[in-house]
Amino acid sequence: MASKNDLGVPLGFEQELWQAADALRSNMDAAEYKHVVLGLIFLKYISDAFESYHAQLKEQVDEGADPEDPDEYRAVNIFWVPKEARWDYLRANAKQPTIGQLVDAAMEAVERNNPSLRGV
Repeated sequence: MASKNDLGVPLGFEQELWQAADALRSNMDAAEYKHVVLGLIFLKYISDAFESYHAQLKEQVDEGADPEDPDEYRAVNIFWVPKEARWDYLRANAKQPTIGQLVDAAMEAVERNNPSLRGV
């Protein structure tokens, strides 16, 4: 059975995120920790927005939409998320010893593919 919050609402990724945060807290200071957590939240947010629009574009392929064209996303102010930076990919590899490098590579790929994020 899924865990529930104080209001009895089932928890989704929040529980996993909290457990990851607990593990990180014991290994780094707060100044470094906040950057890691905020980066993961940002990746999750842009991946969710991307996946939602990706699903819409898949339904519009017969009308000329291309779900793998970055310009489709930029036209509606959604960040293009390369395959190696998508949340599902990171989640599937979360237990790998190289997850830190995968997250770093994901952040670099997002920045490389979205000029408005360069240097942020």
